[in-house]
Amino acid sequence: MLRLIKTEEEYENALEDAYSLMQRDNLEGEDQDRLELLTLLIEHYEKEHYTVMPPNPIDAIKFRLEQLGKPETELSKILGARSRQSEILSGKRKLSLEMIRRLHDALGIPAVSLIGKY
Repeated sequence: MLRLIKTEEEYENALEDAYSLMQRDNLEGEDQDRLELLTLLIEHYEKEHYTVMPPNPIDAIKFRLEQLGKPETELSKILGARSRQSEILSGKRKLSLEMIRRLHDALGIPAVSLIGKY
């Protein structure tokens, strides 16, 4: 019987069970329902015990540029001035609301990643 995961041992066991079920070719019926429930229980436990903090805004910008294969000079085009790009990346200048909007629109960086402290 499935129930809420309360300990690290139960969490590890649930992960093993879910992995085992995912290795099957044709998952149907009760096994499919069990995997769905295990997934929900695992997700609930992880939200409670493994909170992931958003990255600092400068790291988020650099990471996204790297993902897209764009140089840091791309920020000049988005933010409007090369000096602004340098100030932002060095931490000398904070992002304004307008800059956050532009970065979100142009690079698809979640706003929550851009509003954090740095």
